[in-house]
Amino acid sequence: MATIVQFQVAPEQAKDDSFLRFKIQKEVKTDNFTFKWKKRSVDARNRNIKINCTFNVFLDGEVPEEMSVFVPNKELKGEIGIVGFGPAGIFAALRAIELGIKPIVFERGKDVRSRRRDLAILNKESIVNEESNYCFGEGGAGTYSDGKLYTRSKKRGDVQRALEWFVHFGANEDIAVDAHPHIGTNKLPQIIEDMREAILANGGEVHFGSKVTNFFSENNKMTGLEINGSQRFDFDNVILATGHSARDIFDIIHANEWKLYPKPFALGVRIEHPQELIDKIQYSGRVNDDFIPPASYSLVSQVEGRGVYSFCMCPGGIIAPCATAPGEVVTNGWSPSKRNNPFANSGIVVSVSPEDFENSTDPFVCLDFQKDVEKKCWEAGGKTQQVPAQRLEDFMNDRISESLPKTSYQPGIHSVDLNDVLPPLIAKSLKVAFKEFGKKMNGFMTNDAVIHAPESRTSSPVQIPRGKDLQHPDVAGLFPCAEGAGYAGGIISAAIDGMRCVDVIMEGKAI
Repeated sequence: MATIVQFQVAPEQAKDDSFLRFKIQKEVKTDNFTFKWKKRSVDARNRNIKINCTFNVFLDGEVPEEMSVFVPNKELKGEIGIVGFGPAGIFAALRAIELGIKPIVFERGKDVRSRRRDLAILNKESIVNEESNYCFGEGGAGTYSDGKLYTRSKKRGDVQRALEWFVHFGANEDIAVDAHPHIGTNKLPQIIEDMREAILANGGEVHFGSKVTNFFSENNKMTGLEINGSQRFDFDNVILATGHSARDIFDIIHANEWKLYPKPFALGVRIEHPQELIDKIQYSGRVNDDFIPPASYSLVSQVEGRGVYSFCMCPGGIIAPCATAPGEVVTNGWSPSKRNNPFANSGIVVSVSPEDFENSTDPFVCLDFQKDVEKKCWEAGGKTQQVPAQRLEDFMNDRISESLPKTSYQPGIHSVDLNDVLPPLIAKSLKVAFKEFGKKMNGFMTNDAVIHAPESRTSSPVQIPRGKDLQHPDVAGLFPCAEGAGYAGGIISAAIDGMRCVDVIMEGKAI
């Protein structure tokens, strides 16, 4: 069993294996050992930046445990349908093969390579492909929006196994060590493609361009799926892993008179600063170098009982257009693996609850609010994929920015007063919170920062209910899963939720 050793060192020392070995030797009082990183994080609370180091140390010839790897079962018995090929669908399919079940996956979008062409058209020509975009397609929203792997969902499944499966398929081993692991949009597509190839090589099926258009059931039990309005596939068990932007799935469930509920979510803006400024604020004047990463931040405030917080912060990142239909604009952020873009961006979002509206029990009340904001921002941006934008201090002072600086958002930005575009409850909450954030991060409040609107797809505004057995209460065999159903909040939490659904199906001997 490994001995755990923890200490802090300077950033330069954390990259010196000889020094680390010396420090560990002082702790274990022997030179007969090997060691491996367990966890690593930056402590920048004081001017003297430190690296928090946690090691697994193996004494007297102990052998380190191997990482978890994907081990396929060579004999597949029974089938499950999986709707969506984002992280939940991918890991559900891999787990099914590991347990000896054949996964048949239906993905409305395209494979990762084909998606790139549609994203290029979206960025350059502002043309939205409703089935192939930043949200829809192989790998889901995470493939081309960063690959952040941090999660707080420690109790929902095997987080470490999910991370180690990413390593098995090509990710850097650092993701199993870093406190805030990140793969990068430039590297993640190949990893996703390798996962798909493993699924196919071991007996699974993946069907692209295959959109679920209805569900079939008899006597409150799942019997199959309708694909593209004409094809029928029979299944007793279906994992619904469609992501937070598959709004048509909510319509189909509602039309079947199965339960849906409105769900709290968050909506606001995406703010962009020069990365060098964020580095200087967070690192007490030091700019990131070979020993410390580009700085990030995490901010939270309460405004009249309503949470306002940073979301999906992207050091050295890029703001991307994430609309899934014409007549709307949506922003999100991502970073390449080196996080070496000159800008830092983050969502700054305001909590929205069904209770904020008169018809609070309507399952679509929060979704309708989300749609209205996205449409109004599209109109304010000039009815293209340009987004309405404003310098931060100009927003705080209710004045239109006379000029806007360079931005990473490729389709372009359009100067407006966002106080006139955003709903009052959002604009007023943001103003109060920005003042608080300026006190917490000296220099955050600057007119060199630009806010882009809206950041609206933080999570699903609709929840598809499920019981303790993870099945929908109105139809046995339907397993609402991950972000699209309201049960996850990122790549890893979605992945482990997908695996968990397969485990429950297997435990219930439904196969």
